[in-house]
Parts: sequence; C-alpha cells; structure tokens
Amino acid sequence: VAYGLVQAFFGPLGDRLGKYRLIALTTLLCTLGTLGAALAASLDLLILARVFTGVAAAGIIPLSMAWIGDKVSYAERQHTLARFIGGQIAGVIAGQLIGGVLTDTVGWRWAFGFVCLLYLVIGLRVLTESRRNPLTYPQPGATGGQGGLVAQMGSLFGVPWARVILAVVFVEGMLVFGGLAFVPLYLHDRFALSMSQAGLLMGMFGLGWLSYILFARRLVKWLGELGLAIGGAALIALAWLLIASGPAWGWAVPACALLGLGYYMFHNTLQTHATQMAPQVRGTAVSLFASCFFLGQALGVSAGGLLYETRGALMVFGLAASVMVPLGAVFAVLLRRHHRLTA
Repeated sequence: VAYGLVQAFFGPLGDRLGKYRLIALTTLLCTLGTLGAALAASLDLLILARVFTGVAAAGIIPLSMAWIGDKVSYAERQHTLARFIGGQIAGVIAGQLIGGVLTDTVGWRWAFGFVCLLYLVIGLRVLTESRRNPLTYPQPGATGGQGGLVAQMGSLFGVPWARVILAVVFVEGMLVFGGLAFVPLYLHDRFALSMSQAGLLMGMFGLGWLSYILFARRLVKWLGELGLAIGGAALIALAWLLIASGPAWGWAVPACALLGLGYYMFHNTLQTHATQMAPQVRGTAVSLFASCFFLGQALGVSAGGLLYETRGALMVFGLAASVMVPLGAVFAVLLRRHHRLTA
C-alpha cells in the first residue's frame, strides 16, 4: 500500500523538474539507501534503510514509463514498453540469483554492496545523460500542469478516458494478483506439493509474461489493441478456471503460463494508454496509474485472503475468472469507442 501511494507523488515532481533528471536523482538516493543497508548495525537500521530505498525506488519505473511516453511515438510505444518491462524481469531474476550467490558465499552485506555499486554507476550515467543528451531534456514548454499536486490529480480525474484506465487497472490488479498470491498455498493444500515445489510452478507465470515480451511486436501488429485486450482477458479467465478445476497439479503448469501471457496482453495495453491519457501531465498520469495498480493488488490480496479462509480457493479463483470476463468486455467496448472518438 505504501509503495503504491508513494508513486503518486513522483509524477508531479517529474512533470515539473524533468523526468529523466528525477530518475537520476532517485537512483542515486537508492545508492545511499542500499549503502545504509550494507552498513546497518542493527535490524532496525536495516529496515529503515530498506524503507528509504523503497521510497526512492518507487519513482523510477513510472517516471521511466512517462519518459518513454514523451519520446517514443504511439505506434512504437506498446512494443517499447514491453521491452522495458522485459528489462525489469531480467533484473529481478538476475538480482535474486546474484544476491543468493553473494549471500551464500561472502555474506548478505556484500549483496547490498553489489547493488549499491550498480545504483551508483547507473545513477551517475543517467545524470550525465540528463545534462548532455538533448533527448533527455523536458518537453519544450512543459510546466507540469497548473496548480499543486491535488489540482493536477483533480484535472486528471476530469479526463473521462483517464478515469476508465485507472479504474480498469485497479480492478485488474485485484483480479490477477489477488488470486496469484494464493496459488502456491492452494497447490500445497490440494495436491500436497511442498511450498518450494508450488513456488517453482509460479515461474510459469513469468514464462508466459516473457513469451509476450518476445513476440510483442508481432502480437500488437496481428491483434491490435482491441484484440490484445479481449484475448488477454479471456486467457486470464481461462487460466483461473484451469487452476480451479484441474484434477492434477500438472494442470497448473500451462494455466500459470496462460495467466502470465494473458495478463501482460491486457496490462500492456493499459500501460500504453496510461502514457497517453493526459500528455500535459504525463508523469502524474503514469504515477497515478501505477498507484492504482499496486493499491488494487493490495486490496485483492487482502480480500483474497479473507475469501480463502472463509469460502476456499475455488471461490477466489472462480470469482476472479467470472469478473475478468465482463471487465475485458466492458474495456473492449470503451476502447473501441475511444478509438472512434480519437480517429
């Protein structure tokens, strides 16, 4: 929840100060936070350093997406955003692998030290680019909108299409991640898989996600935004039904892959529109989009936990499937109307 809320404050700052410059600053702040974690003398200091790093890091992804929206044409943006997310996935995988190796061999402090060094090198490189490369300069005439934070967000909610995108991504976050958090527990409870085995199966979600990234350009060209939205919602619903009704744990393997593929077909379409729903305050718009997404995740996990305890896993997955279908249908109708109005 805190991570999602913090993101909303970086957007207006990026609109005013320059997104690329603020990305450099937040990356360098992460350097300080990670250095503090590496040198922490107590658990309390370690937690404080990690919170500081998390707050600073919260701005990097939405500001980067907004900057892509500023500099990349709309025709190429969906594919570019897919590649951007692919870099995130590669970073997460590499971070877990390298962090684990360093922790096991030379100790956890060196793991933080390695990340600190990466933050420093990348932050300085981005800062240098923000000063010498004209492509990183703020948009000509960009002022970040009128008024303060509340006024900017108010103006954003005054845009009908922005309200649609923010509402849909909030519900999407609930439906996908509100169920995903309980898949390992469900496989453990029903099929007696160990939690580690069940957790490994969740890697198929990442494989489905990666499949979209690898073929994003072809899929965007073949299906278009409307096809990606409808197909993505259908695959998500199908995946939940397979997980809920599969007679053996093996059914979860293709189901999780379909879930990852469908999720990113749908989500990448939303991401692309988030970068265009309010170009005059693009940083604010994308940051608020990210906040709604993470807040939806938080609410989904909380509600899913309550349902899992009281009504069982089938209710969690079945509800996610049954709501995802009308969500996709409604969004497809609104997307088609939006295309007609903006053609």
